[in-house]
Amino acid sequence: MKISHEEYVEKKRKEASDIAEGMLDGSIHYLEGAIELSSLRFELEIPEDDKDFLAFAGVSSETDHLPLGTAREYWSKEALDRHEPEIQQTIKWAKEVSLPECKSIVERFGV
Repeated sequence: MKISHEEYVEKKRKEASDIAEGMLDGSIHYLEGAIELSSLRFELEIPEDDKDFLAFAGVSSETDHLPLGTAREYWSKEALDRHEPEIQQTIKWAKEVSLPECKSIVERFGV
């Protein structure tokens, strides 16, 4: 079944809202969600300088050196253990700089 461009954009906006909601309720790792939101921003038909999504682009660029998501399976346990304090500190920082934007995305694109 083929969908229209407008339906595609709506689907991606709903996906962004679901990710942000999961980040807020803890069902999605905050940093992994930030990376997903950053990558989705170009599919939502929003301005390139959209404040909500720029926050997650910043978080994403500051976390690309950390073992997150599926990449973790390629890291040794020792390396994961060594990076865990930095990951926890980065989550705290990421929430400080993007929590209002996360809530805004849910409000803007949620059902």
